[in-house]
Amino acid sequence: MLVVPAIDLKDGRCVRLYQGDYQKETVYSHDPVPLARQFEAAGAELIHVIDLSGAKEGRAVHLALIKKIIENLSVPVEVGGGIRDLKTIETYLEAGADRVILGTIACRKPELVREACRLFPGHIVVSIDVRGDMVAVEGWTEESSIHYLELAKMLEDVGLRALIFTDITRDGTEEGVNLKRVIPLLETVSLPVYLAGGVSSIRDIETLLPLEELGLEGVITGRAIYTGALDLKEAIALAKGKSEG
Repeated sequence: MLVVPAIDLKDGRCVRLYQGDYQKETVYSHDPVPLARQFEAAGAELIHVIDLSGAKEGRAVHLALIKKIIENLSVPVEVGGGIRDLKTIETYLEAGADRVILGTIACRKPELVREACRLFPGHIVVSIDVRGDMVAVEGWTEESSIHYLELAKMLEDVGLRALIFTDITRDGTEEGVNLKRVIPLLETVSLPVYLAGGVSSIRDIETLLPLEELGLEGVITGRAIYTGALDLKEAIALAKGKSEG
């Protein structure tokens, strides 16, 4: 299982939001590039980068900064936030992104997701961002009428690299992961799944490890590694079965 550090970009800075609320942000770095390099040095095999400003505006706001992050790393980077068309997907892949994450568009235009998977096989990921049981869109500012398991079933056979499941109510809270909703997802689809939202400590990594057998390929964590509640290097070692303890 991969432990994937998250970098959320807003106004050129690395921030974390509390439960997806753009008015409740904490700034952790004014320069995300050295931060990304620290994560790589700690052993991260994949870096998760989200353009929060882009997610809200529906366009690639931080393209230049994200390209700079990618150019300074040797590990793969997945990018999301405000990606609503094939051209933007292509732009990020040409900039060196390994995976492109689609969110809102998966609800609005599932046929575009299918076409993206056809054009860019192995590079497309969908993030199912959930508040309660319903999928949230437009940078988490709106709630759709689609149940998260219904959307997952719709995307089962389109050719995705993976799904990301984010419990918005846990995101940025360090309250612990929500097994109540991720386990049904793992039991519903055969796609690799990454869990985001709520990671609070090494205990959460321990709790999630058995879910590898159900298809949990990784866990994405942000605030916990910024506050020091979770040691990234230790978590990566544990997840790889080489705990130093």
